[in-house]
Amino acid sequence: MKKYHVKKGDKVLVNTGKFKGEEATIEAVLTKNDRVVLNFANLSEAKSESIGMRTVKKSQANPNGGRVQRSVSVHVSNVNRIAEDAAEVK
Repeated sequence: MKKYHVKKGDKVLVNTGKFKGEEATIEAVLTKNDRVVLNFANLSEAKSESIGMRTVKKSQANPNGGRVQRSVSVHVSNVNRIAEDAAEVK
């Protein structure tokens, strides 16, 4: 079993990538891929429009194709937990 420095429900700060400097809450930890699924709270309009959008081909499930909404995941090493109070800091 892998052990991570974050868990579901933690508030984190994204260190690198497209969402660098943004605060988010962890919705799930994907241990197989070493990734965490994030839920962003206070994003700017420009970033919130592009977040989680994915282009898909036509199919029976999505007859028009186009862009669909999906969750954002980042590698677990690209996030740091935000301490709620001084007692949580080691």
